[in-house]
Amino acid sequence: GAACETVQDHGDQRRSSGPPERLVREGKAVILFPNANEVFYNPVQEFNRDLTCAVVTEFAREVLAQRGVRIVVPGETDRVVVRLADERNGGEGEGEGEERREEFRTAPVGKRCEEGLRVLEGLAASGLRSVRFSLEVPGLKSVTANDCSAKAAALIARNAAHNNVTHLLEASQRDASMLMYEARGKKECYDVIDLDPYGSPAPFLDAAVQAVSEGGLLCITCTDMAVMAGNSGETCYSKYGSVSIKSKYCHEMALRIILHSLDQRANVYQRYIEPLLSVSVDFYIRVFVRVRTGQAKVKNSASKQAVVYNCVGCGAFHLQRMGKRISQGKHMKYSAATGPPVGLNCEHCGQRYQLGGPLWAEPIHDTEFVQKVLAAVSGNPSRFGTSKRIEGVLSMVTEELQDVPLYYVLDQLSSTVHCNTPSMLQFRSALLHAGYRVSFSHACKNAVKTDAPAGVLWDVMRCWVSDAVCVCDESCSFLQASFDVRDDANPQSRKRHLTRFQENPQANWGPKARAKAGWAHTHTHYSLYYSHATRHDELSKSLIGDKITVKPVSSLSACFSITHSCECFCVCVCSGGVSSELEDRRKQFQGKRKTQITDSAQLKNFPCKKFRKVRSFHALLFPNERFIKAAFR
Repeated sequence: GAACETVQDHGDQRRSSGPPERLVREGKAVILFPNANEVFYNPVQEFNRDLTCAVVTEFAREVLAQRGVRIVVPGETDRVVVRLADERNGGEGEGEGEERREEFRTAPVGKRCEEGLRVLEGLAASGLRSVRFSLEVPGLKSVTANDCSAKAAALIARNAAHNNVTHLLEASQRDASMLMYEARGKKECYDVIDLDPYGSPAPFLDAAVQAVSEGGLLCITCTDMAVMAGNSGETCYSKYGSVSIKSKYCHEMALRIILHSLDQRANVYQRYIEPLLSVSVDFYIRVFVRVRTGQAKVKNSASKQAVVYNCVGCGAFHLQRMGKRISQGKHMKYSAATGPPVGLNCEHCGQRYQLGGPLWAEPIHDTEFVQKVLAAVSGNPSRFGTSKRIEGVLSMVTEELQDVPLYYVLDQLSSTVHCNTPSMLQFRSALLHAGYRVSFSHACKNAVKTDAPAGVLWDVMRCWVSDAVCVCDESCSFLQASFDVRDDANPQSRKRHLTRFQENPQANWGPKARAKAGWAHTHTHYSLYYSHATRHDELSKSLIGDKITVKPVSSLSACFSITHSCECFCVCVCSGGVSSELEDRRKQFQGKRKTQITDSAQLKNFPCKKFRKVRSFHALLFPNERFIKAAFR
């Protein structure tokens, strides 16, 4: 896990205006962070970074094997079992495998590989993720850690030097979109692009699908879950081209919305996506997709998207594909889809339907690839601090029904019919007895993902209410459910008690505040209030000049009460105020006034509510000038 400790700078090692710092240890990286929230960092997303390192490692293993390079991961055996069939046949062909491995060039971690992958982290902040790539992922040619913030870019360069990875990691201060746009069409595109923004990644998706190489990997994080989970469907449409709706399956729907948006933007450039892994964890979603080029394959995209009809009464849902394709030998025939699949009102409760989407209706995982990642993590558990959780989540992912979009929630089914909730094993067993498939979902603890139609689920609930005995005659069309627990109703991840849905390990577990400039290190002016005004001129010359203005203590009486009998100094630091950057942004919004003001002198003295910063005062008492000079050097 991540660990923090304060760094005390002494002597010449201390920068002239540098803030106090702390060390953050995560994985093999040791990152310097300012104590003030100047550069964004959230320890909650250690799982995100661990999972990304695991996925990129397996992606590098697969890609570099085609280039004749074998990656070497510390703590991992030479051979990684990716399927049970491989494990059973492990003794066969071992000699041939050794001969093949001798032909491969090896790529250890921390070393530059000329045939390796080019990685871009577009929104790097402190560079923690990029440093971990350089230290933990083998087979890399270069890692570019970019951020538009000058402070972040400087911190990235320092952290690269601190971890001795300057031969791999390059700091960049550019607009992420422009950096990716410039990379499109070049011979050496980025093989891996990682985007983990504060909020929505929508502004960067168009550039990302163009800048990634053929068959390259996109790693996208979305933290604007309120928008994607249905609280603001119109905003979701403006960002992702899809209307989100409030529903119990909102977290999986969010995954399918971002996949739809990625595929739609890639289609413009005759490209399409192949999802490798899509997870919804904590307060965000994370997707890993490969981007390929092919005009013929792009034609399939319409039939991969669907709109969803969601009943506002009972929660039953139906999907309607956007397009239709029929295989005719070597050719594929495309046509418009027919519909709708439902009537004006719900056949089960009579309520109206909501229309959501379009969304991705194909599988959101590549099971074979996920099994490779799972096998590598479970075979080398000491590699990551969150290995147990990764193993639990990926185990659930491999057990999900890949061809069944969305899911029901058992609690909601019971609430609709106002009855006690059956155990999950009993309900799953009833569906299995009826001949349908059923699985859990990693996105929700009580999810029921099944290919059974909504009518069958309500029949099962009717039987549960009547104590599993159908009260109708033999001609009744309702399903007569059996709640006898079956062994296959309990999946392996549940039997093995894997960490599937962990509890929050600490208070305030969730998203952190956006990075802001700290008062103690960004202000360039301070006011010193001295109790004896006779030394005003003397102090003004002897102190730091531009940084401190000496004022009589009477002007501070409204804020502080200082005893005049003793000789003391009070340095007042006023946080907040209007920075130059904030002033520029404020002027941009002047166009919204009915009567526009062109003279900046006529603007109000404080920014509008959207950009207002609360002013607060911090008083520091010093016995003499020497202490003041030491504090503000």
